[in-house]
Amino acid sequence: MNTLIEAKDLTKNYGKKTAVDHISFSIEGGHIIGLLGPNGSGKTTLIKMLNGLLSPTSGTLYYKGNPIGVESKKHISYLPDHTYLGGGMRVNEIIDFFKDFYEDFEPERAYDMLEKLQIDPKQKLKTMSKGTKAQVPLILVMSRRAGLYILDEPIAGVDPAARDYILNTIITNYDEHASILISTHLIA
Repeated sequence: MNTLIEAKDLTKNYGKKTAVDHISFSIEGGHIIGLLGPNGSGKTTLIKMLNGLLSPTSGTLYYKGNPIGVESKKHISYLPDHTYLGGGMRVNEIIDFFKDFYEDFEPERAYDMLEKLQIDPKQKLKTMSKGTKAQVPLILVMSRRAGLYILDEPIAGVDPAARDYILNTIITNYDEHASILISTHLIA
């Protein structure tokens, strides 16, 4: 058994509000998992705990038997629900940045996906359509050789054609031994 994530009695409170309430689960390698629920149901809070950006109020959370922390960040590739990339940057500049930052980043995979989606790597983000702009961070995240890919609302706010491209990019560009956790409130 290849257990990537193990959560036991995980809880996160914000003052008197409980965002995640005593949940336990495990994520095995080789799966695509949907994290479904309406806005405000705790999906992003859970994802931030999985990425070590928030600490649980109580409970335990492990990646491959070790507490979530610096080491797990080397193996988890995370796409947040809001962009973190500067609009004035060119795609090839961002690829260079990722190459320097992540040991498991493969620029050739990124360039291959850009070519398949007909995205010019010399183009600045701020000049792209909303759908194309949404695909660039996804390409970057999927160009890592991670054990777990966590995608927070990757299809929210884009048109149906862009959704198809995004979902196809996810399905065709991950390692079969890794797992993907995709959160969405778009249940259909």
